[in-house]
Amino acid sequence: MFEGLMGRIAGRFARVEPRFRARQLVLGLLADLPRKNCWTIAEHVGDATPGGLQHLLGRAKWDADLVRDDLREFVLEHLADDEAVLVVDETGDLKKGTHTVGVQRQYTGTAGRIENSQVAVYLTYTSRHGHAGIDRALYLPKSWTGDRDRCEQASVPDEVGFATKPQLAQQMIERVLDAGTPAAWAAGDEVYGDNPKLRAALEKRGLGYVLAVSCTHRVLTAAGPQRADHLAKRVPRRAWQKLSAGRGAKGHRWYDWALVAITAGDPTGHQHLMIRRNRTTGELAYYRCYSPRPVPLSTLVKVAGSRWTVEETFQSSKGLAGLDEHQVRRWDSWHRWVTLALLAHAFLAVTAALERRDQVPTDDGTSPGGLIPLTCNEIQRLFTALVVRPVRDTAHRLRWSTWRRRHQARARHSHYRRQTTLQP
Repeated sequence: MFEGLMGRIAGRFARVEPRFRARQLVLGLLADLPRKNCWTIAEHVGDATPGGLQHLLGRAKWDADLVRDDLREFVLEHLADDEAVLVVDETGDLKKGTHTVGVQRQYTGTAGRIENSQVAVYLTYTSRHGHAGIDRALYLPKSWTGDRDRCEQASVPDEVGFATKPQLAQQMIERVLDAGTPAAWAAGDEVYGDNPKLRAALEKRGLGYVLAVSCTHRVLTAAGPQRADHLAKRVPRRAWQKLSAGRGAKGHRWYDWALVAITAGDPTGHQHLMIRRNRTTGELAYYRCYSPRPVPLSTLVKVAGSRWTVEETFQSSKGLAGLDEHQVRRWDSWHRWVTLALLAHAFLAVTAALERRDQVPTDDGTSPGGLIPLTCNEIQRLFTALVVRPVRDTAHRLRWSTWRRRHQARARHSHYRRQTTLQP
């Protein structure tokens, strides 16, 4: 599986050197390293310095978008499903300084507060076979797009302007649909559900959606515009149905659900406000739903539950493939690192999906042999232990210790000299 994936992207590199370095980087991203960056990966794979990997990310001639297209085709080859869901969400990476592309003080769900961070929107393909990330878009705040000198220093292309997160999501969804990706639904959180332009674009493409909306979201009913939380208070007791949003780590996620028909500008589709109620706390959540054809409540609930697959993708791609551990500052370098990290995670996700497909699970999700199917974590452990043969001899480790200390000494001397120059 791994060699087939590497062979798929090999043609994107005109020279053998970057092709070899890309393979090394993906192997390093799949390794069980405590921290993954050019230094640690270069030492792990046996290079004398990180220069080769840094050249791959910064100066080598190859197009990360073409590799992204290969990644998408790889995922679709194994996970394609006509009823698949395209799930969009953003995640932030905490960063120091101000020179890394896209960084500013902004809210990020990673920290749960406003922090100096870099935010990107990702698209996950979710089907009955499995799920994996297939596209990415870096969010550039107005503090960046309004400062062309700053953008030039980070090698941001001139044609890249400001785009909101829903606009980035729309671009990615339309890109994968134009490529012929089989999918029937889109899902996302309130950032995307509250955006009318995104909803209109999805309706125009005939793509159904179940998008979370805020409690203050207004919908058009036969009685006129109404807030979502006001409509929820009028739902009769008999309208609530107990349904599972999908199987989680601890079993099914049971909620009470209700559906309210609403009207909208598109007379050809079916619009609803779906309300979810926590069976323990009574907490409510709201979803704006559209489908080109009538569908039962259970289908909309299943699509809403699939939104959590993007969270699982973030967790495993960061924990297993170093998605958030890049130490790059420029536009191209960020896209190259993230694309190869998504490629590494897709290898794990597809392998795990094929393992589950070959198993006939019991009611509690285990196989007849009393084992759960192989997970991404376990596949990574086996791949690292049985396939990857890192260089670990003493001389190599000592050479790297010397190289790190010399590089750090030069950096310290440079910082001290700059500080002395800037002092009055």
